[in-house]
Amino acid sequence: MSAKNAWLLLLAMPFASQCSVRAQEITATGHVALLDSAAHGKPTDNSGAVLWLTPLSGMSATGARLPNASPQRFRLVQKNKRFTPHILAVPVGSVVDFPNLDPFFHNVFSLFDGKRFDLGLYEAGTTRTVNFNVAGICYIFCNIHPEMSAVVVVVGTPYYGVSNSTGAVSISTLPLGRYELNVWHERCLPDTLKGAAREVVVSSSSSSLGEIRLAESGDLLKHHKNKYGRDYETQTPSNLPYGLP
Repeated sequence: MSAKNAWLLLLAMPFASQCSVRAQEITATGHVALLDSAAHGKPTDNSGAVLWLTPLSGMSATGARLPNASPQRFRLVQKNKRFTPHILAVPVGSVVDFPNLDPFFHNVFSLFDGKRFDLGLYEAGTTRTVNFNVAGICYIFCNIHPEMSAVVVVVGTPYYGVSNSTGAVSISTLPLGRYELNVWHERCLPDTLKGAAREVVVSSSSSSLGEIRLAESGDLLKHHKNKYGRDYETQTPSNLPYGLP
């Protein structure tokens, strides 16, 4: 082999290795079943469960080093006194914009586990931004409107998904290997979620994460406090500040 051909072969090896790793990436699927809804004859809605897979080693089954979670940018919109989406899963380090699309003020805050912040009072048509640089479960509320709530689930892995109404979850571009599967749902107690964690092996012949059956415990934060740790005041025309409905 000539020196030139040997040099070209060396240049091609990293590219071939990358192609091999990409060829081993698959989409894993699973199913979440919320048991309380089924037991009480309620309309079936298995949405809002967040699943994430954490590699049990830093390497894929092919021996390639797995990537860390890549920060991204997301939006959590305030409109019609609602946060949309209600459940948002993001990789650690991601930025989330909180645009106010209502014709009145909002005050977004989170003083629970995970990222703690208070965006203060801001008017219609403006946006505030938060860098979610701490992994954890962030319960989001508005200090003016107690009916508004959302959850940002911050995970330290690029491999995650959120279930739809049928309970289906898919996690794409997943390298083959061994993972710890964790799940979270806002109506499940911590012990329930801990018991649902398991080890899974993703291979070319097995891409199913199986069924995750979760017992619900109702709305765990239905009667949350405001950002001062007190009950929300009833808004009447006499105590309503300008710009607040």
